[in-house]
Amino acid sequence: MRGSIPGAGLLALLLVASCSDGSTTAARGPAGPVSHADAAVSVVPLDRAGNVPTHATVLVAASGGTLRNVTVKGPRNSLTGVLSADGTQWHSQDTALPGTTYEVTAVAVNPGGKVSETHTSFSTVKAEKTFEIKEFLPDKELTGLTVGVGMPVMITFDQPITDRVEVERNLAIRSSKPVLGAWHWFDDKTVHFRPKTFWPANTTVRVDANLEGVRGGRGVYGKQNQSIRFRVGRSQITRGSTQTHHLTVRRNGKVVRQIPMSAGQGGAWKYYTTSGVHLAMSREPVTIMTSPGIGPGSPGYYQMTVYNTVRISNSGEYVHSAPWSVGSQGYSNVSHGCVNVSPDNAVWFINNTLIGDPIIITGTPRPLEPTNGWGHWQENWKQWLKWSSVKYFTTDSL
Repeated sequence: MRGSIPGAGLLALLLVASCSDGSTTAARGPAGPVSHADAAVSVVPLDRAGNVPTHATVLVAASGGTLRNVTVKGPRNSLTGVLSADGTQWHSQDTALPGTTYEVTAVAVNPGGKVSETHTSFSTVKAEKTFEIKEFLPDKELTGLTVGVGMPVMITFDQPITDRVEVERNLAIRSSKPVLGAWHWFDDKTVHFRPKTFWPANTTVRVDANLEGVRGGRGVYGKQNQSIRFRVGRSQITRGSTQTHHLTVRRNGKVVRQIPMSAGQGGAWKYYTTSGVHLAMSREPVTIMTSPGIGPGSPGYYQMTVYNTVRISNSGEYVHSAPWSVGSQGYSNVSHGCVNVSPDNAVWFINNTLIGDPIIITGTPRPLEPTNGWGHWQENWKQWLKWSSVKYFTTDSL
C-alpha cells in the first residue's frame, strides 16, 4: 500500500492555478437557467514530462466538477487507480514500465452535466539493465507445494539490488490465516520471508512478486512479475537432545514417535551436532557422505553411501539411517555430526517429514548459525527485523 501521495503539494498548487473563479450565471429572472464553466482538471506528472520514475503516482483532480473516468494507457499496459469518494481525485496504484510513454485521459462533468475531456502524456525513465527472480521457493520441484510450518519464502535475484525498499514493498503475501511476518535481506541478491512464529497448520499462502518496472537500483528495473502458491501442512515439530539421545516427534501437539538417536561425538568442533532450530531442507533416498575437510589418504578420511537422509543444515548434517551405530543410539554420541537413527526409524522419518518441518536439537556447545542452511529461526524477532527494509506487516487475507 502507498503512504502519503507523492506530488500532493504540487497538485494543490496546480488546482489553484488552473481552477476557474467559479460558475457564471445568465440572468433570466429568479428561476432562469444557470450555466457553469467546464470542470477544471489537473494532472501530475505534467503534460509531456520526461524521465518520470516508474514508481511515481499519477494524480488527477477535478475542480468545479467531478471525475467520471480516468485512463492511463501505455503500449504494453494500463495503470489502474482509485477514485476518491467525492469523485474529485484519482490516483494510480500500479508501477509504470521504464522507457514508456503513457497517455492520460480524464473525463470530467460539471454541476450542469456538461462533459469535458483532458488529455496529457508523460514518459518514464529508460532502463539500462533489468533484473528478475533466479530462484523462488517453495516450488513444486525442490520443496513440493505442501511444506512444514517453519518454511520460509525465499527469493534470489539475478542482479544486485540496491533499492531494497522499492523491491520489498512490491512483494505481496496473502494467506488464508493472516500472520505477522517480515522480509529479511541476507545479501544484495537474497531476501527471505518468515512469520514471527511458525505458520499456522493448514494455511494456504500466495506470494506475488509485482516487480515488472520496479526500480532495483540506478538504471535497473524489474523484468517481469512472478507468483507462487503453496500450502502449509500439518504441524510437525521434532525435538532432540544430545544429552538424552532421543528424538521426540509431535504432530499437531501430540507425540507420534520416539526415536533413539546418536549425535556428534564432539572433540573436534566439526564433530559436534549444531544446536538450534533446524529445518528439513531435503529428503534424499541415497546420499554420498565424505569426511569434512579431509582428503583421500589422510587419517580419518571416509566416503560412504548413506540411505534415507533428511538434510538439516549446509554443514553436512542429516538425520539418517545408521545401522552401524544402532547399539549406541539412545545411549551415547558417536557420529561425526549427523543424527544417527536406526534403518526402520530412518524410513519412517523420511516418509513422514515435509520440507520446512522444524527439527530442534539441543545439548551441544556448537550453535547453528542463522546462515547455515535455513537457520532462519535462530534469530529472534528483533534480530530478524534488523535486516528488513520495510519492517513487519500482517499478511492480507487470501
